[in-house]
Amino acid sequence: MTTELSRPLLVQRIGPDGYRMRVEASAAECAALTRRMGIPAVHALECDFDLVRPNGGATVVAEGDLTAAVTQTCVVSLDDFEDTLHERFRVIFVPAGTENENPDPEEDDEIPFEGDVIDLGEAAAEQLALALDPYPRKPGAELPADLVEQEGSPFAALAALRDRQRRG
Repeated sequence: MTTELSRPLLVQRIGPDGYRMRVEASAAECAALTRRMGIPAVHALECDFDLVRPNGGATVVAEGDLTAAVTQTCVVSLDDFEDTLHERFRVIFVPAGTENENPDPEEDDEIPFEGDVIDLGEAAAEQLALALDPYPRKPGAELPADLVEQEGSPFAALAALRDRQRRG
């Protein structure tokens, strides 16, 4: 499978002291990620990985620090706006077929891999997708007052709830 951002790493390169790797997306990779994420633009993506193989086995624990510069579209004003994302995460690469069949949502995500290669680029792309707000809101964007004040509208109910929370 070819991905927009691929950085394969042989699991055997991760020694007893661990391994550190930085993934940086090129301009072409950012353009491909833009299409995949369905947003106006991915300007930059960097992700630092700290990798360890507990007990020297096939499982790889990856702690990541992702930073991305993106353009998103505000769900309120429909204006495009620039945003910077910063996300720390932890995932576990496991040999395909050994994944937990009933994953606990509180546990680290497992990423299955085939053979002896993990793809840190794809892991970074997946973390970018998770870091993106599904309902991005431009700073300072407000719903138009006439929509908020219409009696019986869902916006009026949300405004009343917001007002109660501010008072309470």
